Amino acid sequence: MKPTDYIAIQQLAETDIDLMRALLTVFGDAFDEADTYCQAQPSNDYLQKLLSQRHFIGLVALKDGKVVGGLAAYELQKFEQERSEIYIYDLAVLVEYRRQGIATKLIEALKPLAADRGAYLIFVQADHGDEPAISLYSKLGVREDVLHFDIAVAVGEPFEQSATGHSKASEL
Repeated sequence: MKPTDYIAIQQLAETDIDLMRALLTVFGDAFDEADTYCQAQPSNDYLQKLLSQRHFIGLVALKDGKVVGGLAAYELQKFEQERSEIYIYDLAVLVEYRRQGIATKLIEALKPLAADRGAYLIFVQADHGDEPAISLYSKLGVREDVLHFDIAVAVGEPFEQSATGHSKASEL
């Protein structure tokens, strides 16, 4: 039996607010960004609305009812053809459950959901130096080297890099 045989993958529905909060905690722990993911979590109403939106896909990996990993993805409807792309915004597995195939199982569970939406591909970003993520995604797909830019919404407000590599507005 494989370690992932004991892992259940569940798509989040609009009533799965507690699971979504548990996933936010996993993201905070895995990315060492508890301030971002846990300190000012959205209201239940906000999360329920998000989870009910067709363009948002939340998947959790459960072991004995505990969220040990998950992903948050978005469907991007294309304008040049009648098709979509799926963007994996966040994917994480708790440290003690890594290297057991859980991230791969999450992505494999996303594929039929993407196909049902008319998507022709799934894409994900990996940061330079994140060798485990780069290795995983290289096994599953084709690598493209692109540049990513964060542009502040507020006019004249520059973005600054945080210590974790994420960008943040300097004075929002």
